[in-house]
Amino acid sequence: MLTGSLANTSFVGLPMIEAYYGPQGRGVGILIDQFGTYAVLSSLGIVVAAAYSSHRVTWAMVCKKVLLFRPFQALLIALVLMPQEYPGWLESTLRFLGSLLAPLAFVSVGMQLRLSSLRGRIAVLSLGLGFKLLLAPALLMLLLVHGLGSEGEVTRITLFEAAMPPMIGAAIVAGEHDLDRELVALMVGVGIPLSFVTLHLWSYVLNAAVQG
Repeated sequence: MLTGSLANTSFVGLPMIEAYYGPQGRGVGILIDQFGTYAVLSSLGIVVAAAYSSHRVTWAMVCKKVLLFRPFQALLIALVLMPQEYPGWLESTLRFLGSLLAPLAFVSVGMQLRLSSLRGRIAVLSLGLGFKLLLAPALLMLLLVHGLGSEGEVTRITLFEAAMPPMIGAAIVAGEHDLDRELVALMVGVGIPLSFVTLHLWSYVLNAAVQG
């Protein structure tokens, strides 16, 4: 439920948006990532993880996790500091540190991936990735485009983000609650490279299906 529903809207999503829709689309991706994916992970995701584990969860714990979630805090600080100008050396340093985040995350995922774990899990892995990479984006497209008549570049990027592979943060939360760590690693480790194919296909579908 965690890795099959929450998308990797940052590490994979933002570079993919820039590659397919240009740097002007990153703003939409950041909003989706911070106010959408991470907000859901920090609240409902924690509840779901706790419900299927032996850990006890309270609403006070959920609120505390949301408020103390580092990406959420960073976003609030960034919004407050938007009018300020940064020194060139500080901006260069932050860009360099930020560029290291995605490679470190992918190396971490790769180190946990064990293809021997596929034995006995191929069916559930196929179900999870089939839903995440194909079925869920298709259902959202039907709802937004055909049901609500939504169109334009924002809709296209929103659906593109929905088609991203499983979220690394969701995998971490699942692991922290002792929820089938091997399956979680497979969902992320297999889902990310597979998404390079499915996202390319989705770019054609969205360009044809979404007007404007």
